[in-house]
Amino acid sequence: MSTVQAQDIVVGQIGPFTVLPAPDAHQINLGAKAYFAQINARGGVNGRRIAFFEVDDKYSPDEFARQLELAMQRKPVALLSPVGSATMQKVLQDKLLDKHDVLILNAVPGAEVLREPGHARLFHVRAGDRQQLEKIVQHARTLGVSRLHVLHQNIPIGTSGLEMVQAAAQGTPAMEVAATESGPEETAIAAAAKAVAAGNSQSVVTIGSPKFMADAITQLRRVNVTQQIFALSYVPPGLIARLAGEEAARGVGIAQTYPNPMGGTLPLQREFAAAMKALDPALTQFSSFHLEGYIVARVLVEGLRRSGADIRPETLARGLRAAGEMDFGGYRVNFSKENTGSGFVDIGVVTSGGRLRY
Repeated sequence: MSTVQAQDIVVGQIGPFTVLPAPDAHQINLGAKAYFAQINARGGVNGRRIAFFEVDDKYSPDEFARQLELAMQRKPVALLSPVGSATMQKVLQDKLLDKHDVLILNAVPGAEVLREPGHARLFHVRAGDRQQLEKIVQHARTLGVSRLHVLHQNIPIGTSGLEMVQAAAQGTPAMEVAATESGPEETAIAAAAKAVAAGNSQSVVTIGSPKFMADAITQLRRVNVTQQIFALSYVPPGLIARLAGEEAARGVGIAQTYPNPMGGTLPLQREFAAAMKALDPALTQFSSFHLEGYIVARVLVEGLRRSGADIRPETLARGLRAAGEMDFGGYRVNFSKENTGSGFVDIGVVTSGGRLRY
Protein backbone atom coordinates (compact mmCIF):
# COMPACT_ATOMS: atom_id res chain seq x y z
CA MET A 1 0.00 0.00 0.00
CA SER A 2 1.02 3.63 -0.37
CA THR A 3 2.87 5.82 2.16
CA VAL A 4 1.41 5.72 5.66
CA GLN A 5 -0.31 8.91 6.77
CA ALA A 6 -0.58 10.09 10.39
CA GLN A 7 -4.33 9.43 10.51
CA ASP A 8 -4.09 5.92 9.03
CA ILE A 9 -5.06 2.85 11.04
CA VAL A 10 -1.93 0.67 10.97
CA VAL A 11 -2.37 -3.12 10.83
CA GLY A 12 0.42 -5.67 10.37
CA GLN A 13 1.08 -9.32 9.64
CA ILE A 14 4.19 -11.06 10.98
CA GLY A 15 4.37 -14.52 9.47
CA PRO A 16 6.40 -17.17 7.64
CA PHE A 17 6.66 -15.68 4.17
CA THR A 18 9.79 -17.76 3.57
CA VAL A 19 11.16 -21.09 4.90
CA LEU A 20 7.76 -22.73 5.60
CA PRO A 21 6.95 -24.60 2.36
CA ALA A 22 3.24 -23.80 2.56
CA PRO A 23 1.33 -20.81 1.23
CA ASP A 24 -0.51 -19.98 4.47
CA ALA A 25 0.95 -16.53 5.17
CA HIS A 26 1.05 -15.43 1.51
CA GLN A 27 -2.54 -16.41 0.82
CA ILE A 28 -3.90 -15.00 4.08
CA ASN A 29 -2.10 -11.79 3.17
CA LEU A 30 -3.74 -11.60 -0.26
CA GLY A 31 -7.20 -12.24 1.16
CA ALA A 32 -6.78 -9.47 3.73
CA LYS A 33 -5.44 -7.07 1.11
CA ALA A 34 -8.45 -7.76 -1.11
CA TYR A 35 -10.86 -6.57 1.57
CA PHE A 36 -8.71 -3.69 2.79
CA ALA A 37 -8.50 -2.43 -0.80
CA GLN A 38 -12.30 -2.37 -0.95
CA ILE A 39 -12.61 -0.57 2.39
CA ASN A 40 -9.99 2.04 1.49
CA ALA A 41 -11.67 2.66 -1.86
CA ARG A 42 -14.89 3.40 0.04
CA GLY A 43 -13.18 5.93 2.30
CA GLY A 44 -11.74 3.66 4.98
CA VAL A 45 -13.12 3.16 8.49
CA ASN A 46 -14.85 6.30 9.74
CA GLY A 47 -12.81 8.25 7.19
CA ARG A 48 -9.49 6.66 8.14
CA ARG A 49 -7.56 4.51 5.68
CA ILE A 50 -6.11 1.12 6.71
CA ALA A 51 -2.35 0.84 6.17
CA PHE A 52 -1.40 -2.85 6.03
CA PHE A 53 2.19 -4.11 6.22
CA GLU A 54 3.80 -7.53 6.39
CA VAL A 55 7.17 -8.82 7.63
CA ASP A 56 8.79 -12.26 7.55
CA ASP A 57 9.50 -14.23 10.74
CA LYS A 58 10.99 -17.20 8.84
CA TYR A 59 8.80 -19.58 10.86
CA SER A 60 10.96 -18.92 13.93
CA PRO A 61 9.60 -17.95 17.38
CA ASP A 62 12.73 -15.94 18.14
CA GLU A 63 12.52 -14.14 14.81
CA PHE A 64 8.85 -13.38 15.43
CA ALA A 65 9.79 -11.74 18.74
CA ARG A 66 12.54 -9.73 17.04
CA GLN A 67 10.28 -8.61 14.22
CA LEU A 68 7.57 -7.71 16.73
CA GLU A 69 9.98 -5.29 18.44
CA LEU A 70 10.63 -3.62 15.07
CA ALA A 71 6.99 -3.70 13.99
CA MET A 72 5.85 -1.89 17.12
CA GLN A 73 7.75 1.16 15.92
CA ARG A 74 4.97 1.51 13.32
CA LYS A 75 2.37 1.51 16.13
CA PRO A 76 -0.01 -1.12 14.73
CA VAL A 77 -3.37 -1.48 16.46
CA ALA A 78 -3.49 -5.16 15.49
CA LEU A 79 -1.46 -8.01 14.01
CA LEU A 80 -3.24 -10.56 11.84
CA SER A 81 -2.77 -14.33 11.65
CA PRO A 82 0.67 -15.22 13.05
CA VAL A 83 1.48 -18.83 12.17
CA GLY A 84 2.99 -21.56 14.35
CA SER A 85 2.13 -23.14 17.70
CA ALA A 86 5.69 -22.68 18.95
CA THR A 87 5.59 -19.00 17.99
CA MET A 88 2.31 -18.41 19.78
CA GLN A 89 3.52 -20.35 22.81
CA LYS A 90 6.48 -17.96 23.00
CA VAL A 91 4.12 -14.97 22.72
CA LEU A 92 2.20 -16.20 25.76
CA GLN A 93 5.10 -17.56 27.83
CA ASP A 94 7.24 -14.45 27.30
CA LYS A 95 4.20 -12.20 27.92
CA LEU A 96 4.79 -10.31 24.67
CA LEU A 97 1.18 -9.07 24.65
CA ASP A 98 1.77 -7.51 28.06
CA LYS A 99 5.03 -5.94 26.96
CA HIS A 100 3.60 -4.57 23.69
CA ASP A 101 0.35 -2.67 23.24
CA VAL A 102 -1.14 -4.55 20.30
CA LEU A 103 -4.01 -6.98 19.63
CA ILE A 104 -3.52 -10.27 17.78
CA LEU A 105 -6.45 -11.41 15.66
CA ASN A 106 -6.68 -14.99 14.37
CA ALA A 107 -3.62 -16.88 15.55
CA VAL A 108 -2.89 -20.01 13.50
CA PRO A 109 -3.05 -22.82 14.59
CA GLY A 110 -5.93 -23.30 17.00
CA ALA A 111 -4.18 -25.39 19.64
CA GLU A 112 -6.19 -25.29 22.87
CA VAL A 113 -3.04 -24.65 24.90
CA LEU A 114 -2.97 -21.25 23.16
CA ARG A 115 -6.63 -20.55 23.94
CA GLU A 116 -7.03 -21.73 27.52
CA PRO A 117 -6.49 -19.37 29.23
CA GLY A 118 -5.04 -17.43 26.27
CA HIS A 119 -4.87 -13.66 26.62
CA ALA A 120 -7.38 -10.81 26.70
CA ARG A 121 -5.83 -9.33 23.52
CA LEU A 122 -5.50 -12.64 21.65
CA PHE A 123 -8.61 -13.29 19.52
CA HIS A 124 -9.21 -16.46 17.48
CA VAL A 125 -11.52 -16.34 14.47
CA ARG A 126 -11.24 -19.93 13.24
CA ALA A 127 -12.55 -22.97 15.10
CA GLY A 128 -9.92 -24.50 17.37
CA ASP A 129 -8.13 -27.82 17.12
CA ARG A 130 -10.52 -29.39 19.63
CA GLN A 131 -13.52 -28.62 17.41
CA GLN A 132 -11.67 -29.84 14.31
CA LEU A 133 -10.58 -33.11 15.91
CA GLU A 134 -14.00 -33.76 17.42
CA LYS A 135 -15.44 -33.38 13.91
CA ILE A 136 -12.82 -35.79 12.50
CA VAL A 137 -13.53 -38.40 15.18
CA GLN A 138 -17.27 -38.03 14.63
CA HIS A 139 -16.84 -38.33 10.86
CA ALA A 140 -14.58 -41.39 11.21
CA ARG A 141 -17.20 -43.04 13.40
CA THR A 142 -19.90 -42.48 10.77
CA LEU A 143 -17.60 -44.31 8.34
CA GLY A 144 -17.56 -47.29 10.68
CA VAL A 145 -14.08 -46.70 12.12
CA SER A 146 -13.55 -48.17 15.58
CA ARG A 147 -9.71 -48.26 15.63
CA LEU A 148 -8.01 -44.90 15.08
CA HIS A 149 -4.27 -44.17 15.01
CA VAL A 150 -2.85 -40.69 15.72
CA LEU A 151 0.50 -39.84 14.10
CA HIS A 152 1.51 -36.56 15.73
CA GLN A 153 4.45 -34.20 15.81
CA ASN A 154 6.33 -33.57 19.08
CA ILE A 155 5.26 -29.91 19.35
CA PRO A 156 2.34 -28.32 21.26
CA ILE A 157 -0.19 -28.74 18.47
CA GLY A 158 0.69 -32.43 18.20
CA THR A 159 0.76 -33.40 21.87
CA SER A 160 -2.37 -31.46 22.78
CA GLY A 161 -4.06 -32.75 19.61
CA LEU A 162 -3.53 -36.36 20.70
CA GLU A 163 -5.17 -35.62 24.05
CA MET A 164 -8.16 -34.09 22.26
CA VAL A 165 -8.61 -37.12 20.01
CA GLN A 166 -8.46 -39.38 23.04
CA ALA A 167 -11.04 -37.25 24.84
CA ALA A 168 -13.34 -37.18 21.79
CA ALA A 169 -13.03 -40.96 21.39
CA GLN A 170 -14.07 -41.52 25.01
CA GLY A 171 -17.43 -40.05 24.14
CA THR A 172 -17.73 -42.25 21.05
CA PRO A 173 -18.92 -45.86 21.42
CA ALA A 174 -16.31 -48.52 20.62
CA MET A 175 -13.53 -46.16 19.48
CA GLU A 176 -9.97 -47.24 20.29
CA VAL A 177 -7.06 -44.79 19.84
CA ALA A 178 -3.40 -45.71 19.30
CA ALA A 179 -0.66 -43.11 18.98
CA THR A 180 2.81 -42.62 17.50
CA GLU A 181 4.90 -39.48 18.09
CA SER A 182 7.52 -38.20 15.65
CA GLY A 183 9.93 -35.37 15.06
CA PRO A 184 9.80 -33.44 11.77
CA GLU A 185 12.78 -35.16 10.14
CA GLU A 186 12.08 -37.40 7.15
CA THR A 187 13.73 -40.44 8.76
CA ALA A 188 11.72 -40.00 11.95
CA ILE A 189 8.43 -39.68 10.06
CA ALA A 190 9.27 -42.70 7.91
CA ALA A 191 9.91 -44.80 11.03
CA ALA A 192 6.68 -43.56 12.59
CA ALA A 193 4.74 -44.43 9.44
CA LYS A 194 6.08 -47.99 9.58
CA ALA A 195 4.90 -48.25 13.19
CA VAL A 196 1.43 -47.12 12.13
CA ALA A 197 1.40 -49.62 9.25
CA ALA A 198 2.32 -52.43 11.65
CA GLY A 199 -0.83 -51.79 13.68
CA ASN A 200 -4.37 -52.73 12.86
CA SER A 201 -5.96 -49.29 12.76
CA GLN A 202 -8.73 -48.55 10.31
CA SER A 203 -7.95 -44.85 9.96
CA VAL A 204 -5.12 -42.40 10.72
CA VAL A 205 -5.16 -38.80 11.94
CA THR A 206 -2.03 -36.70 11.32
CA ILE A 207 -1.44 -33.71 13.62
CA GLY A 208 1.40 -31.20 13.37
CA SER A 209 2.72 -28.38 11.22
CA PRO A 210 1.49 -28.22 7.61
CA LYS A 211 4.76 -29.69 6.32
CA PHE A 212 4.73 -32.43 8.96
CA MET A 213 1.20 -33.52 8.07
CA ALA A 214 1.98 -33.55 4.34
CA ASP A 215 5.20 -35.51 4.95
CA ALA A 216 3.36 -37.93 7.25
CA ILE A 217 0.74 -38.63 4.60
CA THR A 218 3.51 -39.14 2.04
CA GLN A 219 5.31 -41.69 4.22
CA LEU A 220 2.10 -43.47 5.21
CA ARG A 221 1.19 -44.02 1.57
CA ARG A 222 4.74 -45.24 0.82
CA VAL A 223 4.36 -48.05 3.38
CA ASN A 224 0.98 -48.97 1.89
CA VAL A 225 -1.32 -47.44 4.48
CA THR A 226 -4.39 -47.32 2.25
CA GLN A 227 -6.89 -46.55 5.01
CA GLN A 228 -8.63 -43.19 5.36
CA ILE A 229 -6.20 -40.47 6.49
CA PHE A 230 -7.28 -37.20 8.11
CA ALA A 231 -5.44 -33.92 8.71
CA LEU A 232 -6.10 -30.57 10.34
CA SER A 233 -7.08 -27.51 8.34
CA TYR A 234 -3.58 -26.00 8.21
CA VAL A 235 -2.22 -28.31 5.52
CA PRO A 236 -3.04 -27.20 1.95
CA PRO A 237 -4.31 -30.02 -0.27
CA GLY A 238 -1.96 -28.85 -3.00
CA LEU A 239 1.04 -29.42 -0.73
CA ILE A 240 -0.08 -32.99 -0.05
CA ALA A 241 -0.54 -33.63 -3.77
CA ARG A 242 2.89 -32.15 -4.55
CA LEU A 243 4.77 -34.17 -1.91
CA ALA A 244 2.83 -37.44 -1.91
CA GLY A 245 1.64 -37.39 -5.52
CA GLU A 246 -1.91 -36.81 -6.73
CA GLU A 247 -2.96 -40.44 -6.48
CA ALA A 248 -1.65 -40.80 -2.92
CA ALA A 249 -3.32 -37.54 -1.89
CA ARG A 250 -6.70 -38.54 -3.30
CA GLY A 251 -9.25 -39.29 -0.57
CA VAL A 252 -7.40 -37.60 2.30
CA GLY A 253 -9.89 -35.82 4.56
CA ILE A 254 -8.94 -32.33 5.77
CA ALA A 255 -10.88 -30.44 8.43
CA GLN A 256 -12.04 -27.08 7.10
CA THR A 257 -12.75 -24.10 9.35
CA TYR A 258 -14.21 -21.93 6.59
CA PRO A 259 -16.76 -22.53 3.82
CA ASN A 260 -15.69 -23.64 0.35
CA PRO A 261 -13.62 -20.74 -1.11
CA MET A 262 -14.64 -21.78 -4.63
CA GLY A 263 -18.34 -22.03 -3.80
CA GLY A 264 -20.97 -19.54 -4.85
CA THR A 265 -24.10 -20.30 -2.84
CA LEU A 266 -23.34 -18.05 0.14
CA PRO A 267 -23.25 -14.24 -0.15
CA LEU A 268 -19.85 -14.45 1.58
CA GLN A 269 -18.45 -16.65 -1.19
CA ARG A 270 -19.66 -14.32 -3.94
CA GLU A 271 -18.40 -11.18 -2.20
CA PHE A 272 -15.05 -12.82 -1.53
CA ALA A 273 -14.63 -13.91 -5.17
CA ALA A 274 -15.44 -10.39 -6.36
CA ALA A 275 -12.87 -8.87 -3.98
CA MET A 276 -10.17 -11.32 -5.05
CA LYS A 277 -10.80 -10.75 -8.74
CA ALA A 278 -10.65 -6.99 -8.20
CA LEU A 279 -7.30 -7.40 -6.47
CA ASP A 280 -5.85 -9.76 -9.11
CA PRO A 281 -7.96 -10.59 -12.19
CA ALA A 282 -5.48 -13.33 -13.16
CA LEU A 283 -6.18 -15.25 -9.95
CA THR A 284 -8.88 -17.84 -10.63
CA GLN A 285 -8.29 -20.50 -7.95
CA PHE A 286 -8.95 -19.49 -4.36
CA SER A 287 -7.87 -21.40 -1.26
CA SER A 288 -9.24 -21.55 2.27
CA PHE A 289 -6.29 -19.38 3.34
CA HIS A 290 -7.32 -16.67 0.87
CA LEU A 291 -10.81 -16.78 2.36
CA GLU A 292 -9.40 -16.80 5.88
CA GLY A 293 -7.45 -13.60 5.28
CA TYR A 294 -10.53 -11.97 3.74
CA ILE A 295 -12.77 -12.95 6.68
CA VAL A 296 -10.22 -11.88 9.29
CA ALA A 297 -9.97 -8.48 7.60
CA ARG A 298 -13.76 -8.15 7.69
CA VAL A 299 -13.85 -9.09 11.37
CA LEU A 300 -11.16 -6.51 12.12
CA VAL A 301 -13.04 -3.76 10.30
CA GLU A 302 -16.25 -4.52 12.20
CA GLY A 303 -14.31 -4.21 15.45
CA LEU A 304 -12.68 -0.96 14.31
CA ARG A 305 -16.06 0.54 13.44
CA ARG A 306 -17.18 -0.07 17.01
CA SER A 307 -13.98 1.24 18.60
CA GLY A 308 -15.00 4.89 18.56
CA ALA A 309 -12.79 7.79 17.56
CA ASP A 310 -9.91 6.68 19.81
CA ILE A 311 -8.76 3.50 18.10
CA ARG A 312 -6.37 1.53 20.30
CA PRO A 313 -5.91 -2.21 21.01
CA GLU A 314 -8.04 -1.80 24.15
CA THR A 315 -10.92 -0.12 22.34
CA LEU A 316 -10.65 -2.59 19.45
CA ALA A 317 -10.98 -5.49 21.90
CA ARG A 318 -14.07 -3.84 23.40
CA GLY A 319 -15.46 -3.26 19.92
CA LEU A 320 -15.03 -6.90 18.93
CA ARG A 321 -16.80 -8.10 22.08
CA ALA A 322 -19.57 -5.53 21.78
CA ALA A 323 -20.32 -6.50 18.17
CA GLY A 324 -22.16 -9.64 19.27
CA GLU A 325 -22.91 -12.08 16.46
CA MET A 326 -21.43 -10.87 13.17
CA ASP A 327 -22.89 -12.60 10.12
CA PHE A 328 -20.63 -12.27 7.09
CA GLY A 329 -23.07 -13.67 4.59
CA GLY A 330 -23.22 -17.22 5.91
CA TYR A 331 -20.22 -17.34 8.25
CA ARG A 332 -20.85 -16.16 11.81
CA VAL A 333 -18.38 -14.84 14.36
CA ASN A 334 -19.19 -13.92 17.97
CA PHE A 335 -16.74 -12.73 20.63
CA SER A 336 -19.32 -11.65 23.20
CA LYS A 337 -18.69 -14.65 25.49
CA GLU A 338 -15.10 -15.70 24.71
CA ASN A 339 -12.15 -14.89 22.49
CA THR A 340 -12.91 -17.71 20.02
CA GLY A 341 -15.35 -16.44 17.44
CA SER A 342 -16.38 -19.37 15.23
CA GLY A 343 -17.18 -23.04 15.69
CA PHE A 344 -17.60 -23.82 11.97
CA VAL A 345 -15.96 -27.11 10.90
CA ASP A 346 -16.50 -29.15 7.74
CA ILE A 347 -14.55 -32.02 6.15
CA GLY A 348 -13.09 -31.55 2.68
CA VAL A 349 -11.78 -34.52 0.67
CA VAL A 350 -8.79 -34.19 -1.66
CA THR A 351 -9.64 -34.98 -5.28
CA SER A 352 -7.78 -34.72 -8.57
CA GLY A 353 -5.37 -31.86 -9.02
CA GLY A 354 -5.01 -31.39 -5.27
CA ARG A 355 -8.45 -29.79 -5.02
CA LEU A 356 -11.02 -30.25 -2.26
CA ARG A 357 -14.53 -31.58 -2.49
CA TYR A 358 -16.76 -30.34 0.30
